Amino acid sequence: TTLFKTLLGLLPAQGGQVLIDGRPLERLPRVEVARRVAYVPQAHAAHFPYAVLDMVTMGRTAHLGPFARPGPRDHAAAMAALETLGIAELAHADYTRISGGQRQRALIARALAQAAPLIVMDEPTASLDFGNQALVLREVRALAAKGYGIVLSTHDPDHAFACATEVALLHDGGLAAHGPPEVVLSPARLEAVYGVPVFVERLASGHTVCAPDLGARLA
Repeated sequence: TTLFKTLLGLLPAQGGQVLIDGRPLERLPRVEVARRVAYVPQAHAAHFPYAVLDMVTMGRTAHLGPFARPGPRDHAAAMAALETLGIAELAHADYTRISGGQRQRALIARALAQAAPLIVMDEPTASLDFGNQALVLREVRALAAKGYGIVLSTHDPDHAFACATEVALLHDGGLAAHGPPEVVLSPARLEAVYGVPVFVERLASGHTVCAPDLGARLA
């Protein structure tokens, strides 16, 4: 979360530099940053009973002038984002009353409505059940296939195998390894990070999965 807030310019960098298209982030106006990078938070506390469509339309703020209100084009963009995420039927539902998985997809839809080419997602599957995790990861893969740049954090190596093309493995406050998931997420590295023996297997379907090697730990 701290790294992502630094990438978004919400926290000052303690070292190095964040560049967007070769330009230092701190020199870009915030509205320009918002038009280039969208953010999907780990969780979102809903304090007011906005309609889902209204929540998603808030993603259009970067494209509105001071004191302007969303117009037909903004509502159309928000509705299109809901349709992309498969939750158009929730457009007029109370955002505070939909499920956690639906809310997370609504947050991704809000990022889509923002029309930024890069989307930063901070643990988008956190606190979701198995089924909703799969739905969110499916949407991540679909967005990447459409050309969006996705930067995603997760504590589950399986998620990286499911949708990542590159992985940065962080450990003890530093970068332990960087590269393709099948190279970076080796049993030895995962054991060093998580402190438990791990096995990584390639399934007949072509998918790669990992799990703690409980037999080795109990031996």
